[in-house]
Amino acid sequence: MQSPLFAHADVQSQERYTLQNPQMLRVTLEGHDDILARKGAMVAYQGLVEFDGEIQSSGERRARAHTGEGLDLMRCHGQGTVYLANLAQYIHVVEVEQDGLTVDSSYVLALDSSLSYQVVAVDSQYGISGSGKYQLNITGRGKVALMTSGQPLMIQVTPDKYVNVDSDAIVAWSNSLRVQMQAQTHSSGVWRRRGNTGEGWELSFMGQGYALVQPSELLPPQNAEIGGGLRAQYGMGQQGARGQNQGNVWS
Repeated sequence: MQSPLFAHADVQSQERYTLQNPQMLRVTLEGHDDILARKGAMVAYQGLVEFDGEIQSSGERRARAHTGEGLDLMRCHGQGTVYLANLAQYIHVVEVEQDGLTVDSSYVLALDSSLSYQVVAVDSQYGISGSGKYQLNITGRGKVALMTSGQPLMIQVTPDKYVNVDSDAIVAWSNSLRVQMQAQTHSSGVWRRRGNTGEGWELSFMGQGYALVQPSELLPPQNAEIGGGLRAQYGMGQQGARGQNQGNVWS
């Protein structure tokens, strides 16, 4: 059999995480150091590999029920090769180091089981704690595979150059950054999009680090909301205005 398709043959590598192509991740398992992957993300595998549902703790279940933020994961273990993908989104492997990473759970494809994560809320300019924007704080040492809708932009933030990002376009940022949710409008109009521009809530980053932005303000199709709803009205991230709660960390 002959075909140009053979140009897309398996990419061999000694690395644990290898991009098979921009939209498919190849992970090598060697019987130790399991990985956690988004449920249903496996598109193929070779070898003696098993997939088990990851059991959530009571704290994780409470945080998920209250904020909508969390990870639906499966544990991949054994010896072999696993190929992961999700709706042909672009995949990026990030090395998490001491400072850690804050990320929207909707864009996590896989991560080393050695990493820890917890739900955190982003405070707003108007004293509304977690105004619809909850994230995952990932800490430890290891790798995490992120997804974006299209090729992203990595913006450097420095003490003399802060960065504002649409709350629906942000994917992840360095834990070292200070962040505040805000709307560039007067307080009486905070629940309305900015005039007739279609712009609403944004995140302001200060300090030293990086912010990862995708060229889209919609989540992947399985989560995208079509038509009205709080997300469409206010531009406040996946959870809309539901997150008017006190406290920054759920555990």
